[in-house]
Amino acid sequence: MSQLTFQQTLDSFTSIEQALDYFEIGYDSKFIDQYRVELVKRFNGYLILEKPQDWFAGRRALKNAYCKVQRSRLDKHSRSACRGCTSCQRR
Repeated sequence: MSQLTFQQTLDSFTSIEQALDYFEIGYDSKFIDQYRVELVKRFNGYLILEKPQDWFAGRRALKNAYCKVQRSRLDKHSRSACRGCTSCQRR
């Protein structure tokens, strides 16, 4: 897949759910409904910082965004684990 084709694929998404499905990342629809704007902003920010070269880099950017939003909800003063983050690598 060429860079141009991959970028066109990313540009064609009309919802974050489409991106999550494309990158084969499981998600909680209630979480998406509640944190959609923050997740989209963070994902787009990661895409701006580093243009993904392939599917794996795009998936990593989306997983990082999803996990960052999940972890931002945790109590900073406890050792609580990330819950509901089906893509979390930091368990």
